Amino acid sequence: MTQAKQGDTVHVHYKGSLEDGTLFDSSEGNDPISFTIGAGEVITGFEKAIVGMSEGDSKTERIVPGRGYGDRREELVFSVGRDQMPEGEMEVGDMLSVGFPDGRTASVRIAELDDESVTLDANHPLAGKTLVFELELVSIDR
Repeated sequence: MTQAKQGDTVHVHYKGSLEDGTLFDSSEGNDPISFTIGAGEVITGFEKAIVGMSEGDSKTERIVPGRGYGDRREELVFSVGRDQMPEGEMEVGDMLSVGFPDGRTASVRIAELDDESVTLDANHPLAGKTLVFELELVSIDR
């Protein structure tokens, strides 16, 4: 049986949850995701879990933060004045795109807000969390 290796394009069904069982993403009811192993299109732990699997194989993989979305970094949490924010309603949990003088942009989540300031968190929502993926390798393109 052919096993998935570096450079292969694979098609994978998955269910991602946190260690407490909270589901955060799934391909259920959709087409499997496709990616090329080694191209950096998915998190490292997900990619490495597929290597060595054969078509039709299933397994559960526990992915620690260093192989997932990284550790949570407090320096990515910062406050800005409410006057620096766009007009309109804002709620804790809303996602925004912020621009930098050099032209880069980043997604941030509103972590806290009051009448004078807004605390923004640029960490990925899954940073610092151990992820559990149920994986099924549907097919391998060669």
